[in-house]
Amino acid sequence: MSLLDIFKVTNNDATPILVSGPDQFLNDYLISSYTATLDLEKETLDCQNGDLNELIATLSEASLFAVQKIVIIKNPLFLTSKSGQIPKRQLEQLEKIFEHVAELTDYVIINASYEKLDKRKKLTKLVLDNFKVVETAIKPYEVGDYFKKIVAEEKYHISPKGFEMLLSRSDQVMEYLLSNYLKLKDITDSHDLSDELIDQNIDLSLAQNVFAILEAAYSRKFKEAELRLDDQIRYGSNPIQLVAVFESQLELIMLTKLLAEKGYREADIAKEIGVHPYRIKLANRIRLNFRQVKKLYREVVELEYGYKNGTYQEDTYLKLFLLKF
Repeated sequence: MSLLDIFKVTNNDATPILVSGPDQFLNDYLISSYTATLDLEKETLDCQNGDLNELIATLSEASLFAVQKIVIIKNPLFLTSKSGQIPKRQLEQLEKIFEHVAELTDYVIINASYEKLDKRKKLTKLVLDNFKVVETAIKPYEVGDYFKKIVAEEKYHISPKGFEMLLSRSDQVMEYLLSNYLKLKDITDSHDLSDELIDQNIDLSLAQNVFAILEAAYSRKFKEAELRLDDQIRYGSNPIQLVAVFESQLELIMLTKLLAEKGYREADIAKEIGVHPYRIKLANRIRLNFRQVKKLYREVVELEYGYKNGTYQEDTYLKLFLLKF
């Protein structure tokens, strides 16, 4: 089984492949993993500008020469609503090729990193009918599960503690998770990615650092909160950036409290809001009720407005806000 088969697949027996989903980093990772198993020369064609002549020429030659290769098609505008800018003659030529794409000797892979494809188009219908279709779009609360499957398929081991550490330091975002995972694989020959390795080489994210500041303020550890805030300023974050993350964090905590008061469980709250359950678990560590968090949220919105209109400029006002917990 390849990493592609972890995701939703249709037309599984087809040789040409369409990888469809909005996360380009994930799609690139999956395609790179798959093509590494084929040991063939690769040719990548970018169709971003809408000119299909090079793609048509490459695919037309595929059945004429004995040398087999992998043809990767990136940014296939011809599968989207923006295909109107492509000459009609080129679209018709590509349609004829895709009608018989199974007869090509080359491996043809389309990397369609879009939110959605235009399924009304004849070309899109042909691709969906004649290609193995891999749909990589996943919900935020599914990120951890899919990442675990990728790690397991590649025969790496991460402990539950290490997994939660890596997940939180990657903001529960697949692109950041894979990037950090690649970093860990590059610095060790072992397939055991230890807790120590993760802790020493993957830094806390900005969102995680901001949450630590909020948690310290909530626990009335104001000196710790101030020191953490000073660190973020020293490392290059400015007050407007920090206030935006404060606002985002408090909004999540506020929604979590609201739904919890309505009887929702943590897993259900994660699905309702559309985030990973770990973030809900963190939000519940702030033992304030909905009204208390709502008051803080309103104050941080006013703080953001003050920084954006120039009333506030120094970080002093951020520190004063932390005293309101």
